[in-house]
Amino acid sequence: MTLHPALRARDPRGAAHTIALVLGVCAVVLGLYAVLGPDVFTREIRAVIWPSTIVCGVFAPVFALVPPERLDRAGVFVIFAVLGTSNLCLCIVLMGRTSIGTHFFLALAVLYAGFHLRTAAVVLVTATALIGDAVVLLVLEPLDAAVTDLLLSGLTLVVMAALLIRSGQTRDRLVAELERQAAVDALTGLVTRRAFDETLAAALTGPTPAEGNALVLVDVDEFKTINDRHGHPVGDDTLVHLATVITGCLRSGDAVVSRLGGDELALLLPGCPPEVAARRAEQLLDAVRAAPLLLPDGTLLALSVSLGVAHAPAHADDLRALYAAADAALYEAKRAGRGRVAVAAA
Repeated sequence: MTLHPALRARDPRGAAHTIALVLGVCAVVLGLYAVLGPDVFTREIRAVIWPSTIVCGVFAPVFALVPPERLDRAGVFVIFAVLGTSNLCLCIVLMGRTSIGTHFFLALAVLYAGFHLRTAAVVLVTATALIGDAVVLLVLEPLDAAVTDLLLSGLTLVVMAALLIRSGQTRDRLVAELERQAAVDALTGLVTRRAFDETLAAALTGPTPAEGNALVLVDVDEFKTINDRHGHPVGDDTLVHLATVITGCLRSGDAVVSRLGGDELALLLPGCPPEVAARRAEQLLDAVRAAPLLLPDGTLLALSVSLGVAHAPAHADDLRALYAAADAALYEAKRAGRGRVAVAAA
């Protein structure tokens, strides 16, 4: 069974480390308290403390050793917070007295959830803490005192949870924006080299379509001359224009297009045999020739690109070798006079 994403941890590894530490400390503290604590404890209270000590001692190494992602998928992190809070309240009721420590430990449960879990899980843990706090206070205190204390502690828990939820959501947005920036080239809007390499590696190591996968490298001819003659802003406009032309020739989901760096672009054509990849590269070449760049002064700048095509598994079967084959084909196209397509040697 896989838990709904809304109830899972933001950072499973961090959540696992925190729980392992908390359980280890709890095992030591509860064990010492059961052995050295006041003799006023009844047999029933010790019967709760000793199992809790054993559970903490057993599960601390589990959280330290089991892969956090597996625990997260099973919902262990939110279950731990809910059951731990419930067990804490039960122990307090059996001990027959409440104190400031009760609210402190309940606040720790909410803090754990706010730092490590997503919004729905934080709400669930906070609700559990509020219900448990209400039960403890109503059982152990006079009604008027219980209501007063519950209003104060409950408000504290709710405000704390709300602040942590807002902070977590802000952090999630920042992380998502950083991931987007790492995956998308700011100038052209194409995917970055890092994201492209991850996609290409997955295509080469995962289930391979019968037609294989093709890699096309695209290099702008005389790009340095464009920059020197017209300025770097026009060079940037050239890259943006080429990205628009190339993506306009492709169907959505048909290819992955990347700016590898400088003036070099790359295309991943999944499920594309070598001869089809070469034909599509020729179509891209024709499209670039047919779409000159309009300069700020109103003149048109004719553009030319060279393209190198390599295919997996026809020319290579791993990432490095496929890049090398496509790169060799690209330079062959440039040596042959630029403005053409070359296919890697079999």
